[in-house]
Amino acid sequence: MTRILGIETSCDETSASVLRGEGDDVTLESLVILSQDVHRIFGGVVPEIASRQHLTAIVPVVKRALEDAGVRLGEVDAVAVTHAPGLVGALLVGVSFAKALAYGRGVPCVGVHHMEGHLFATALEHRDAVPPFTALLVSGGHTLLMDVEAWGRYRMLGRTRDDTT
Repeated sequence: MTRILGIETSCDETSASVLRGEGDDVTLESLVILSQDVHRIFGGVVPEIASRQHLTAIVPVVKRALEDAGVRLGEVDAVAVTHAPGLVGALLVGVSFAKALAYGRGVPCVGVHHMEGHLFATALEHRDAVPPFTALLVSGGHTLLMDVEAWGRYRMLGRTRDDTT
């Protein structure tokens, strides 16, 4: 049974999770989300502050996700990490950490598109949410309307004009 450590740092939340399974039979073993309340006083996310907050939070968040799942780092078969879109500095923290962790463990590091991650997350909670279907994905400054023909095969119907996906 495959175990994947997932890391997400695309904006102002440092998140880590552990997933176990294969194919359509996947179980979420843990999920830790640390939100950055420091941005509230600015009325929006400050990219430099977000990046610095990720630097201090990523190790404890990953440790907690592993602990909550009852898994040692040596039991992780791969590391998945959000690589785009998002705030460049915030993404750099997560990607650098994930690549170093995977390299040190000798396991694969898999880059995950932020919006595609949202799409697949739906299937974790709703096992009957399988293609084909139409999806509306809204996350921060990125909005996509797409026809999901099959997992990994999409047809873009519309998107925000400032989207960098």
